[in-house]
Amino acid sequence: MKVLIVDEMHESIVHMPEELGLEVDYFPNIALSEVLEKVADYEGLIIRSKFFIDEDFLQNAPKLKFIGRAGAGLDLIDIDACKKRNIEIFAANEGNRIAVAEHLIGMLLSLFNKIEKSHLEIKQGLWKREENRGEELFGKTVGIIGFGNNGEATASRLVAFGCKILAYDKYRYGFGNQYVTESTLEEIFREADILSLHIPLTTETNKMVDKAFFEKFSKNIYFCNVARGELVVQDDLVDALKTGKVKGACLDVLENEKINKLSESQQVSFDYLKNHPNVIITPHIAGWTFESYNRINTVLKDKIARFLGL
Repeated sequence: MKVLIVDEMHESIVHMPEELGLEVDYFPNIALSEVLEKVADYEGLIIRSKFFIDEDFLQNAPKLKFIGRAGAGLDLIDIDACKKRNIEIFAANEGNRIAVAEHLIGMLLSLFNKIEKSHLEIKQGLWKREENRGEELFGKTVGIIGFGNNGEATASRLVAFGCKILAYDKYRYGFGNQYVTESTLEEIFREADILSLHIPLTTETNKMVDKAFFEKFSKNIYFCNVARGELVVQDDLVDALKTGKVKGACLDVLENEKINKLSESQQVSFDYLKNHPNVIITPHIAGWTFESYNRINTVLKDKIARFLGL
């Protein structure tokens, strides 16, 4: 069985499939046009985020038996088109859950304790104590929407900070325990101090978080998104920050992450977010640690091995 790898990944991505007896071709810099010329010869394809796998692409891949996504989420793959062709799809959501959870905790701690702000002030020769008085995570109620790998890993770490966890997942039941309360959206809207998104991007969740969504919260909240930027109507997040309904935000993802190619309206909202004192933005790196880079490949190898019956 031949496997084509079309994104730059940790070097172990080549050796691990070879250990399963697969023939591997690694082209990290290959263009889509070249992939379309080559892919007909391969039974396996491993990608990260280089391009969208749609109906047109699959017509060029008659032998394809599986697609491995080196990361979390399958929004770059037409799942229905793959099902029609009996193509198995693997994602490596388990591989970066620790990285995502730690990154989010770091963003919240930095925001609550004004770490970034006060550090920049120190570099300017300013020593402001009262202006940088912090806020504690302890005792906060955190609403988590999406209780898969990343949501669960995040919840377990927030529990250690003394947070009350309310978790909602439309497709999971019976996951509550002594630390996590399985909740409805209505309970989260009523009780949450902090909201964190851990859901995939689908037609159902696209632009789910809008003005009406924010207005459902009884309290003014802190908002966290380390999932997908398209889940949120960015202009509505800006408006919620202006009214105080959102007191602060931790954003690892944006509506448009090509920040040098924004539309005029996107530029206005992005400028507001990046200059807001209570907003922290990072460049989609929540799951991007040295450890997760390798761990993702291990997860993919294990899933491919099970698929092959090895």
